[in-house]
Amino acid sequence: MIRKIAVVLVLVPLAILMVMFAVANRASVVISLDPFSAAAPAFAAHVPLFLALLLALLVGVLAGGIAAWLRQSKWRRAARHLARDLRAARAEAEDAQRRLAATPAPPAIPTIAYRRPPAA
Repeated sequence: MIRKIAVVLVLVPLAILMVMFAVANRASVVISLDPFSAAAPAFAAHVPLFLALLLALLVGVLAGGIAAWLRQSKWRRAARHLARDLRAARAEAEDAQRRLAATPAPPAIPTIAYRRPPAA
């Protein structure tokens, strides 16, 4: 419950800020990927400023997420190997317990009563 409240307390103000940013930055800007001809680019798109900035933010978040995911591949691989080893060890332990339960119990060793020699 507290986690949901915390999420609401963070996301609602963030959404309000994003709407305010979008309303305040509606002017159209030209996005061009042609570095050689700034006057007449081969491809140019007219988009609102807030959309261009939000798209740049989204691309940055995705690029960072992909980089982190690629960097963590050795840890994921190690976790898979350890999980496989754990499954094998558990299967071996269960097999050993089944074999132990299936073997007959050893015969009981008779106990010998020890008597003290009479006091002289």
